[in-house]
Amino acid sequence: MDTVLIPVPAVFSFQECLWFLNRNYDDCLHRIEGNTLTKAIKTPYGNTVFQIRERGSFLEITVLEGESGRETREYLAAFVTEWFDMDRSIQPFYDLLNQDARLAYMTDAFGGLRLVGIGDLFEAICWCIIGQQINLSFAYKLKRRLVEEYGECIEFDNHAYHIFPSAEVLANADIVGMRAMQFSEKKAEYIIGIANAFISGAISENIITALPDFGSQQKALVSHKGIGIWTANYALMKSLRVPNAIPHGDVGLLNALSGHGIIADRTEKERIDAFFSGFAGWESYLTFYLWRSLSAKELS
Repeated sequence: MDTVLIPVPAVFSFQECLWFLNRNYDDCLHRIEGNTLTKAIKTPYGNTVFQIRERGSFLEITVLEGESGRETREYLAAFVTEWFDMDRSIQPFYDLLNQDARLAYMTDAFGGLRLVGIGDLFEAICWCIIGQQINLSFAYKLKRRLVEEYGECIEFDNHAYHIFPSAEVLANADIVGMRAMQFSEKKAEYIIGIANAFISGAISENIITALPDFGSQQKALVSHKGIGIWTANYALMKSLRVPNAIPHGDVGLLNALSGHGIIADRTEKERIDAFFSGFAGWESYLTFYLWRSLSAKELS
């Protein structure tokens, strides 16, 4: 089996990243056993199943199924580096955390946690639409039903590895069939509509990243049905790594802010804005760490 090694950057924890990906929500897009992560993705060189594990001061990526030449290995190395945000130095963020007595514990408690992303903007938006106004457990169930019905699958070593369905496939999804999966009619319409927007070129990663600022990126996304402010900000944060894309109104974020004594009431927008202003350029990371704290401090 062909492998490639990625040097682990300073202030990085594969274990913390695995924790985030393995929170007992039955995610159908990867499999974790012990300290090993296995995933299938579509590459320019064909569908591939690969495995990630720690090896000393490196992450070792092993191609398990599919084309495994040099170009594929380089593509996988870039994918994993982006997925775990490994090219970014997060020490400046830790310096800011250490200046706040309420948050300084995070640099040890969650040391090395990276903002684990969603590489594909279409998938990120669909995931947001799936999760609107329902709890996470049910959202993951809906995602599994959608992926198993419309996505591609690779069998390896008696396990099925799924790939999120493409816009081309979901544009032709059946609303009646999605309703049978327990999608609301509106969510089914939104997902199909967003898929058509990607096919037509009305939305694309290139279009959004070419816009001059966060406000224009947000405006471009919310102009499409099914994408509100929370969905736009979450997708910008998780897929395009926009640093100040705070998913305002997120229940988990509000719980974490309240639990740390930063706000007394969920409506205190000015206090929230003032708090985040002290972390300019790291707002998305701060949001991610506050979400992480919900488990560690049992604030929810």
